[in-house]
Parts: sequence; structure tokens; C-alpha cells
Amino acid sequence: MQFFDRIRETESLKHIQEQSQQHAQFTVLTGRRRIGKTSLVLYAYKDVPYLYFFVSKKAESELCEAYQREMADKLGIPMLGRVTRFADIFEYLMQLAKRQPITLFIDEFQEFLKVNPSVYSDMQKIWDINKNEAHINLIVGGSVQSMIHKIFEDKKEPLYNRQTSKIQLNRFAPSILKEILAAHHPNYTSDDLLALYSFTGGVAKYVELLMDKGAFTRQQMIETIIHPDSIFLSEGKNLLIEEFGKDYGIYFSILTAIATGHSQRSQIEDIVSKEIGGYLSMLEDTYGIIRKHKPMFAATNSNVRYRIEDIFLTFWFRFIFKYNYMLEIDAFDSLRSIVERDYETYSGKMLERYFKDKLIEEQQYTQIDNWWSRNGADEIDLIAVNEITKQASFFEIKRNEKELDLPLLEQRTNTFLVATRQLKKYTISAKGLSMEDM
Repeated sequence: MQFFDRIRETESLKHIQEQSQQHAQFTVLTGRRRIGKTSLVLYAYKDVPYLYFFVSKKAESELCEAYQREMADKLGIPMLGRVTRFADIFEYLMQLAKRQPITLFIDEFQEFLKVNPSVYSDMQKIWDINKNEAHINLIVGGSVQSMIHKIFEDKKEPLYNRQTSKIQLNRFAPSILKEILAAHHPNYTSDDLLALYSFTGGVAKYVELLMDKGAFTRQQMIETIIHPDSIFLSEGKNLLIEEFGKDYGIYFSILTAIATGHSQRSQIEDIVSKEIGGYLSMLEDTYGIIRKHKPMFAATNSNVRYRIEDIFLTFWFRFIFKYNYMLEIDAFDSLRSIVERDYETYSGKMLERYFKDKLIEEQQYTQIDNWWSRNGADEIDLIAVNEITKQASFFEIKRNEKELDLPLLEQRTNTFLVATRQLKKYTISAKGLSMEDM
């Protein structure tokens, strides 16, 4: 698949490259696995000589040998002999960067924690001593968010606050998904677009896998994802077991409960049969996988709902992990039937998230959220407020345009205005959105 989007991030990396000619630059590039961090760096620096060091789970001496080969191939540096410490290679490059500009990208940087944790303190000393004279563009990429957070944001860690820039790579916005689907399947339907969003969440690698396999329609996507050769089936485990460690079973149970619509803490605890306050805090604050949501303008956290922020993981826990017992007996047809059976309900919720992403991308509002009453009887799918123009739009969202009920939306809007006592002197409008508006 051709390279799409990432214009702002590409420009940032190119600007950092220019800055490194004068002053050493240390960039932390983060984002979940499969989001396209490596592809971004390779694309941004396709016209620049660079070194690419991948940190795999090998002995440090093996990694050093591989890095020396990369240095010989890219910079013509002869092998330094038997080097067993990464610190020696890093120090050599920092010294070399005093005489010539060097761009170095270290991928999966957090894996040094398993190879040799002292690498970070060694790098800190070498960086601090040499950075003022070195013309180096150092980029480190990491996809295990809890570890990257620890390495660079924990005050006790040696590399705390050493970075000069941080780039967070996010999923594709709706307009980019439309561009990608149009490039591969010009006659795509709104249902095809919603399926691409609902199954991949805009994660670059998942989109690429579907496009490369010719899965352009909803049906083709389901057949590709629920298939014996599909990497999607094990993806959730591959992404999260390393993050969660030995407690992954409890975390997976919590995430499955949330993905299947049990969004309140009491509901989740009933399913898990365990006090989960600490686990919820870890999932939100450390791993960044879930988020507490409260009704727009709510003053307290007494009416909170939890949601999995990653759309692909929502799908994976809702359908793949929940029905894993079917995969164990190769009942792929049965699982596809369940996805098809429940798809309309699932994608209806994803359509709400799609339109929120779409409104965020359009940058016409200063606050976008939803609202529900304390007893859950009244709910508004989306509220978009512009504090500058004093306008507020209330949206009901349905897959089928014929199911929109604007009189009911207006009634709920009035309930909201009375209950919250907000948006006085605002121009209020109530609108319906459906798949026709994607």
C-alpha cells in the first residue's frame, strides 16, 4: 500500500533533521504497535542517510554485531571488533557526530529493559557529556506504552526529560480512510467505509493488510479477519500480554466486559467477581487503553462509564476473545455468522465514534462529547459546542436515516438544557446524522 497522510509528522521529522545540523536532537516517537512508526521514519528520511537499530530480544553482544554491520553498510565504518556493550557503540557514534551529522533511529527502544537495563543510564551519561558538540539526530521508537512512559517520564529514571521532542503517532482520521478506500475501491459504499473504521480503528497496518488482500467490502473484510491465516485473531494477545504480564487474565476479563457493553464499574465487577478499582486505574492511567467518560458538563464522577479507546481492541474483545473457544475448534464459519449477526448493533456504536472523529478533524467546535441522564433514560449521541461563536449542535446518530427521530432529539435537548443549566445565550440546533452523511 502506498504511503498515506502523516504530513504534519513528516514535516516535524524533517525539521528536527535540519535542527540536528546545529544542535543534538533526541526525539521520542510513540504510538501503539502497528500504527506505522517505523514506516513514518523510513519515509521521512528516505533521502537522508540514516542508521536503523532494531532492539530485539537477543543477547546484547548479538545486537552490537548487527548494529556494526548496519554502520558498515550505511556509513562505511569498518567493524570495530568484538563489541559486547551497546554503550560503546553509542559513545562511538556520539563522538563521530562531532565530525559529521548522523541520524540514528532505535526501534522498540523499550526492549533494552530486557536486554540490559543499564543501557539507559549509560546513554544518559554519554548523551549529557557529548550532546553540546554532537550533530546527531537520535530518534527512539517504542510501542509498549507503559515502558516508554517509565523510561522518559519517571523522575527516577536516567533518561527522564532528556528528549528534545516527542511525536505521538495516532490512527488515521476519517478523511484518510476515505482516501485510502477510494484509491483501492472507487465505488465503495458507506457500509464499506464504516466497516473499515469499525474493524481497524484507522490503525495503519490493519488497513494495509485488508487493502493488500483485496478486502474492500464489509463482507470481504469479515472473511479476511475471521480466517485461519489471519494475524487479527492473535493480535490482541500479542499487543497486550507483554503490557499486562501475569495479571493479563483479569485485565482481559475487564476489557471483554467493557467491549460487550458493560460500561459501569458495578456491572464490570458483577461479571469479573472481583474488586477492580486498581485494575481500572492501571488500564486508564498507565496503559491508556480505557477512559472514564462522564456526561458533558457533569460536575462529579458519580455517573461514569468506561470505554476502550482503541477501536480495534474493542472489536477484538467483543468478537475474537469472547468467542475464542470457537477458534479452538476451527469454527470460523460460526464466528463469521456471529459477527454478521451482531454487526449492525456494534457498528451503530462505532458510527457515533466515527462522527465524533469527523467533527474533531473538521475543527469547527471547541468541545465535543455526549450526554446521558443519571437514570440513563435520556441520552444524546453527540453534542458539539463552539464557545467562540456561541453555537451548540445536538446530534442523533443512526445507521439508517429513516430511524432518526428529531422530535425526540429536541425533547432530550431541552431535558439536557434544564438539567445542566448550560449553554445559555447559545444558538441551539438539533440534527440527525446517518451513514448517508459519512
